[in-house]
Amino acid sequence: MRPIHAVATGVMLLALSPASVGADATAFIGANTTPSNRTVKGAALGFGLLIVAFEFEYATTSEEVDVPASPAPALKTGMGNVLLQTPVPIFRLQPYFTTGAGVFHETLGSHEETSWGTNVGGGVKVSLAGPLRLRVDYRVFRLASGALYSPAHRLYAGLNLSF
Repeated sequence: MRPIHAVATGVMLLALSPASVGADATAFIGANTTPSNRTVKGAALGFGLLIVAFEFEYATTSEEVDVPASPAPALKTGMGNVLLQTPVPIFRLQPYFTTGAGVFHETLGSHEETSWGTNVGGGVKVSLAGPLRLRVDYRVFRLASGALYSPAHRLYAGLNLSF
């Protein structure tokens, strides 16, 4: 093997090595603010390279029927997302932009709707100690035409573990 080929092969293997792939898991709680503030809970599992990452997340919000003037539906979402993020934290902050698509299930009384939706948003991962980070995220969900409220807005904070 010629020296230039050996160097090129070595660089390619280093770039594709498992050490350059990271994974993380997030457990979060926050507020779904559409049409009223309700608690949202969920989890996300992701993996990625330096700048591009992929994640799957599941979140659930319970319905609110105590306010007769404006009852709010229960909403469950399962989304696959792509994140664009800084390759390393800057002053312990790693901002990101995300977009994705998936399914949602909405219920309110006898109304039930299951369909597709998309989301867009962003946030920041704040380094706390070792692999533990705080994650703060804002998303806007565009739900298919049968949804009672679209777009839906969500803000959350959670603990993120990088591994």
